[in-house]
Amino acid sequence: MITRQIRVWGRVQGVGFRFFTQQLAIQLEITGTVQNKMDGSVLAVAQGEPNAVNRFIERVKASTSPYGRVDRYEECSLMDAPLFTKFEII
Repeated sequence: MITRQIRVWGRVQGVGFRFFTQQLAIQLEITGTVQNKMDGSVLAVAQGEPNAVNRFIERVKASTSPYGRVDRYEECSLMDAPLFTKFEII
């Protein structure tokens, strides 16, 4: 199991982006969180099997949400993350 974090900027707030990431995570059997940040970005933490987490990150970067658009992103691995039991919108 791995945990990765991705923060995206662009048209990602007020367009259903967090709901999109939650549905994608559920589909890929990933746990974690997604939340809007004060600077207009969205921060997601994804935990699960490496292939599933990598697919999640790639889809979030590609912004396959019907209304959102990712202009820029930062991603990293998290080594000391808590164990998540579900994927939730914060």
